[in-house]
Amino acid sequence: MIKVGVIGYGYSAKTFHIPLIESSASFELVAISSSQTELLRMKYSTISLYDNAPALIAGADLDLIIITAPNNVHFSLAKLCLEKGINVVIEKPMVTTSLQAIELIQLAKDRGLLLSVFHNRRWDGDFLTAKSLLQQNRFGSVRFFESHFDRFRPTVRPRWREQPGEGAGIWFDLGAHIVDQAICLFGLPEALTARCLPLREGSQTTDYFHVILHYENLEVVLHASSFSAAPNMRFRIEGTQGTYVKYGLDPQEEQLKTGITPNDPLYGVEKAANYGRFYGEISGDTSGQIRQTTVETVNGCYQQYYAEIAQAITLGGPNPVEPNDVVEVLRILELAEISSMSGKTMLMPKVNR
Repeated sequence: MIKVGVIGYGYSAKTFHIPLIESSASFELVAISSSQTELLRMKYSTISLYDNAPALIAGADLDLIIITAPNNVHFSLAKLCLEKGINVVIEKPMVTTSLQAIELIQLAKDRGLLLSVFHNRRWDGDFLTAKSLLQQNRFGSVRFFESHFDRFRPTVRPRWREQPGEGAGIWFDLGAHIVDQAICLFGLPEALTARCLPLREGSQTTDYFHVILHYENLEVVLHASSFSAAPNMRFRIEGTQGTYVKYGLDPQEEQLKTGITPNDPLYGVEKAANYGRFYGEISGDTSGQIRQTTVETVNGCYQQYYAEIAQAITLGGPNPVEPNDVVEVLRILELAEISSMSGKTMLMPKVNR
């Protein structure tokens, strides 16, 4: 079994990483570092607890460390892990700059270690469904893609993601997810235009974004608002042969929060009421009549990420999220902030890997 340590015991660790690790036969959770050691002692009596991350990195006998601490310490902690000879999984968006990411990638390569990023929403059921529809050429030539991650959180909360600092705000939080999904589907854009703003009263970080990625003959809109109390659209894809519209978020996060794990047969299964709809012309009908069909959502499977991590560590299998891919995500995150501040459309730089 792969011996795992987790740095941080906040929302991400409790909701995603620890339940996914504990539900897999490939991993053994042996250490956690957190300032909440008294609370953890009551819950985890058989694992090693550390009150700070450097102590865990230096003292625990581990094959893999998962970093879920605030974004601004991801780089320094990941560097310590790699220098100690330990494989690393880092919460998205990996680090706060593309230059930091490049440095870590080179260090992992030099040490022959796995460096991966938890872009779990590549395994959202709705994203897998949209990806499948595109691969089936259901849309003909795609001309417009819209991806939303809206929520109703009109009040600023005392969480590090909502306080000023490196990598804070929802553009680096939620934006990282949907930028990664867009790149997975369409590759890198030619240019982008962005508005990344603090719209809530008292907000000092981005809590709203509307970013347009410009491709040849395709526009991609990435949007998130903190004021959306209505049913939330997730995807809208328009092409020369039809349109797909999907509302609601993948159920896995809520399931994990309530204790449902991948070992439950209902895990990752979306309710039929939330399935998306495809709208297209009826084949052979020259009247232009549009038919609506329901599209069953593919089951979500966050556990697939860690299954592939286990294969990568034990058998040398492929990395489920290559860090070079995340460099491109970070470059878009950085460029969008420049676009928003300058009010200009920015061309994507041509970078040779």
